Amino acid sequence: MATLADVARRAGVSPATASRVINGSSKPVADELRERVLRAVADLRYVPNAHAQLLARPQRSVVGVIVHDVSDPYFAEVTRGLQQVATERGRLLIICNSYRDPDRELEYVELLRGQQVAAIVLAGSGYHDAGFTSRLNEKLAAYGATGGRVAVIGRHDHFGDAVMPANVTGGELIGGELLRLGHREIGVVAGPRVLTTVTDRLTGLRRALAGGGLTLPEERIRYADFDREGGARATADLLDAFPGLTAIVALNDSMAVSALALLRARGTRVPGEVSVLGFDDMPIAADVTPALTTVRLPLVDLGVRAMTLALGPAGGQPRVETLPAELVRRDSAGPAPA
Repeated sequence: MATLADVARRAGVSPATASRVINGSSKPVADELRERVLRAVADLRYVPNAHAQLLARPQRSVVGVIVHDVSDPYFAEVTRGLQQVATERGRLLIICNSYRDPDRELEYVELLRGQQVAAIVLAGSGYHDAGFTSRLNEKLAAYGATGGRVAVIGRHDHFGDAVMPANVTGGELIGGELLRLGHREIGVVAGPRVLTTVTDRLTGLRRALAGGGLTLPEERIRYADFDREGGARATADLLDAFPGLTAIVALNDSMAVSALALLRARGTRVPGEVSVLGFDDMPIAADVTPALTTVRLPLVDLGVRAMTLALGPAGGQPRVETLPAELVRRDSAGPAPA
């Protein structure tokens, strides 16, 4: 393989000049010399050293994103927005899947810091874990002290700017819709209890129901993994324990889709006997049968705004933006059975 010295000899320039051209240094190089170096690179099929480029360039070119699982439709949509802005700004995106393992998130922050990334975006929900939050904040603050930027999506108590989905408002919208339709026997299929997203969505739902004189007993909530398998198990457990339920609220659409499948397998009519409502408005929500009533969050915009904050000018105090939620009425929710 050709080396930097080979390129310099062929172009008839010093290795320092060749390095400045290849690595995008801010130091000026005459156009004629630049053309000779680039011609030598092409002739020799020279492959630059990525670490050398990182040291030579005036700005960092890589952004690290930590998500729970990019195969999850929620994070896939958010990542589309992150990628859109990163591409427009000429940045390379590194995606790290934590699979909701706090220790793995701490390791990723250290690895990304060692790579001198321009920014770190934490795209998953925060945890109700004071010890983890403190350790992560120490690492993020140390990274920020070196000039790195941090942005988070969701409710976190972390260093950096934040973009917040309106999870509490979304829960209120679902509760209001259930009251409008006359439902009183309601069960909830929720994600992991440790996530702030779950807490916020339940808070909004409970607040709206309380406004209509209803309570949501804890025994009518089933916590499970935020995926289809978890949703199926939680729905089955809930229906077996409370066969008189007229509505099931799933706190994300993947769980709602699995609830629809389980009810169909049991021969239960939706929404004739049981209504199902989801959260997020994944693309599949409009395609299942019956189409899913759900809360729409601007997931791509969450990613766009987070990456824009991460790569934009640094502010004095941490900036917080909240993006809206709206109820999307489809066929899976109807009036409570008489």
